[in-house]
Amino acid sequence: MEMKGEQLIALPQQETWRALNDPEILKACIPGCDAMDKQSDTEYRIRMKLKIGPVNAKFNGKLLLSDLDPPHAYSLAFEGQGGVSGFGNGAAQVRLDPADAGTLLTYTVKAIVGGKIAQVGSRLIDGVAKKLADKFFKDFNKRVSAGTATAEKED
Repeated sequence: MEMKGEQLIALPQQETWRALNDPEILKACIPGCDAMDKQSDTEYRIRMKLKIGPVNAKFNGKLLLSDLDPPHAYSLAFEGQGGVSGFGNGAAQVRLDPADAGTLLTYTVKAIVGGKIAQVGSRLIDGVAKKLADKFFKDFNKRVSAGTATAEKED
C-alpha cells in the first residue's frame, strides 16, 4: 500500500529539517513509540506498541535514514518484529520545499505487514497504516509549529 500527503509547516526549511532529525521530536510523534535510541547518525533502535484491529503488538526494530539531501529530502525505512504478532516494515520519502508561510513537507509512505497482523484483512491494515502516517505528520506539524506560535507571542 502507498499513501501520499503533505503538511505546511510554519517554520523555515532549515528549522523543519533540524526538527525532522531530532530523536526526541520523532519519538514524541511516532504513534505508540516507547523508546528511540540513537545507534548512529542514520540508525535508531525503536520500540513501539500498536493495536491493529483485534491484535495488540509490540514491535522492536530499527529506523534507518538514507538518501540524505539536507535540508531538502531523505528516506526513512522501518523494520520491526512483533514476535507472534508478525512483522511490520515501512518506508517513507520525505521532501521539504520552501513555501510562503514556511515549508511544504510532502511524503510518500509504503507499508508491509506479515504474520498474524496480516490476517486481520488488508482493508483494515491499509486504514490503520494511513491513519498512523497521517497522525505522525500532523503531530509533527503541531509540535514544531507550536514552538513557532509561542516564539511569535513572546516578540
